[in-house]
Amino acid sequence: MNPSTPSAPLSSSASRDAELLRLADQCVKCGLCLPHCPTYAKGRNEADSPRGRIALVQGWVSGELRLDARLAAHLDGCLLCRACERACPSKVAYGRLMDGARARQAEQGALWRRWLGWSALSLLSDRRAVAGLGGLARLSRVLIPGQRPGHWPSRWRLPRWLEPYWRLAGVFGRGAFRAARPEGAGERAIHLFVGCMEEQAQGAAVAATLAVCARLGIEARIPGQALCCGALLRHNGQPAAADRQRARCVRALGDGRTLVGFSTACVAELREAPELSATWELCDFLVAQPWPAGLAPRSLSARVLVHRPCSRRNLVGDADGVERLLGRIPGLAVEPLEDGGQCCGAAGTYVLREPSMSQRLLADLLAVIRRESPDYVVTTNAGCALQLAAGVREAGLAVAVCHPVELLARQLDVARA
Repeated sequence: MNPSTPSAPLSSSASRDAELLRLADQCVKCGLCLPHCPTYAKGRNEADSPRGRIALVQGWVSGELRLDARLAAHLDGCLLCRACERACPSKVAYGRLMDGARARQAEQGALWRRWLGWSALSLLSDRRAVAGLGGLARLSRVLIPGQRPGHWPSRWRLPRWLEPYWRLAGVFGRGAFRAARPEGAGERAIHLFVGCMEEQAQGAAVAATLAVCARLGIEARIPGQALCCGALLRHNGQPAAADRQRARCVRALGDGRTLVGFSTACVAELREAPELSATWELCDFLVAQPWPAGLAPRSLSARVLVHRPCSRRNLVGDADGVERLLGRIPGLAVEPLEDGGQCCGAAGTYVLREPSMSQRLLADLLAVIRRESPDYVVTTNAGCALQLAAGVREAGLAVAVCHPVELLARQLDVARA
């Protein structure tokens, strides 16, 4: 070929593969990520470590390996908690690499499987559909006896693949959001982003947030249209659909008004859009606001363990907003849930796709909660709240799992029934 002749442009798939190899080549295989990887800690299998998965992606994209069930299992087993990124001296963009690998996996799947995956993810990313699922969850708890599938009589036994859905159904839709949304009640107005899950997963906390904001002179507006940040789609191999969801958020919320995210996973995804890069996490936002004179919470003699979701530790920024917010409540003992940086096992759809590993990771946190015996466990991510609440319920522990703002609202006498 004549050197002056321009080469043909790369196809989108070829361009993506080149980017995957570029990102993978940044890994020097030093192994400093290994102690921080939850799945590697469980099995000590190199293929289930960050550098092992990177090597598998390199081999697969370069054509040295084929995507069979064994390779797919190692890639699918990643939580995408991103703890390895914080520990990596080479600053490998592991999250981007795995998102790209999953997009490549989805493209190479059978057409019916791709359609089914896209349909399921679209359903879970639609606030109205999730509200319907919340109603079904409440109805199922009335119609079907028992609390745990493994304890049911054989005639009630669910297929094993449905068991994780039932576990979450035990807490999903509980306290679903029903409060009226204030109109023009505050001196300042913000957008409160509740995404597709929060109204059903932590509806009582959404109502409490609106009430607390009103006491602070803030009008928290929840967009009327159903919005999703796109994180579930992006982390499950659907980047184009995720981009469309986030673009809708930009159009609806990028008007210059302060945007506050309820769940840290949503905040992390929204901040990836330049127009929404200043999105606040709820607790950090409330701590930064001026409080009216005389607004003082009632005393509460209780002990709280603060759970830090992976999205907060590794993506949003491990600020002390939760501790400072709860520190306004006299008598409340606030301590960290000493989990050693361990993921709770929720990780978006991971709790549904990989129930065995999800349960093993949750068991570690439940052991700490059982030993410490707190009155409350608080967390700032909806998926973690569902996972922890379901685990605490099944373990028979007398511990309430909630959002930090719920506790504050109760002590301000503004919590809604």
